[in-house]
Amino acid sequence: MNLRLAYGTNGLTDLRLDDALHLLADLGYDGVGLTLDHMHLDPMSPDFATRTRDVSRTLTKLGLTATIETGARYVLDPRRKHGPSLLDPEPEARAARRDLLMRAVQVAADIGAHAVHCFSGIAPVGIEAGTAWRRLTGALAPVVDAADGLGVPLAIEPEPGHLLATLADFHVLCLLLESPAILGLTLDVGHCLCLEPDPPADCVRAVAPWVRHVQIEDMRRGVHEHLPFGEGEIDFPPVLDALADLTANGYDGLITVELPRHSHAGPRFAAESLHFLRGLERATHT
Repeated sequence: MNLRLAYGTNGLTDLRLDDALHLLADLGYDGVGLTLDHMHLDPMSPDFATRTRDVSRTLTKLGLTATIETGARYVLDPRRKHGPSLLDPEPEARAARRDLLMRAVQVAADIGAHAVHCFSGIAPVGIEAGTAWRRLTGALAPVVDAADGLGVPLAIEPEPGHLLATLADFHVLCLLLESPAILGLTLDVGHCLCLEPDPPADCVRAVAPWVRHVQIEDMRRGVHEHLPFGEGEIDFPPVLDALADLTANGYDGLITVELPRHSHAGPRFAAESLHFLRGLERATHT
């Protein structure tokens, strides 16, 4: 059983979106991690609904599945990376991020995406942990309800430096929100090596019941830098074994290559990444 591989548009920002989608289909990818951002599918644009319908038709024509990603750096605030967040002090700022996530959930339902990715954000300096978690759950609860109503899995990503940074933090969030079934994980394989005590393959198996989306790239321990395959320290054959087990046990989502700082050579890295993963997949399972 082949893994369903995708490539993130945040690593193809020098291409028009239609060109990026055709490139991925031509290379043989199964899907795309589609980031809502100004240069591709701009969620703040007045023609957003029309553009979404066009993108949906293109995805269908090309046979690509999508995950909706919400990690655009400056889509809400041109001066503050990933701001505002769900943890901002001002209620209006938190509401802006919440509304973006609500829009992403609707887009995912409209185009048949298999999940919506999100993250907690960085806790403001000096904030008490209890206050930070209350802000996160308060802002996220309506998004969870919207996702549940539309049947779109919401996949939150443990992100180094954020309030929700580790797999253990994900379980804290589940406990606080009373474990809604629609809420799951975006599991980033590189982040596992960066922060988790266990090897990435063990992390995949440990959280398998909660995985709703997977991101993959190379990385070094303790350094949050997304690297092309072979430039970091991850032992990938055990990771692909664990991902194959995940797929065999019911995970039908995408495994998305995440190289957001490599758009300068995006087409090359997309081709090389697919060649690496498919080659390793064949070698591991023959």
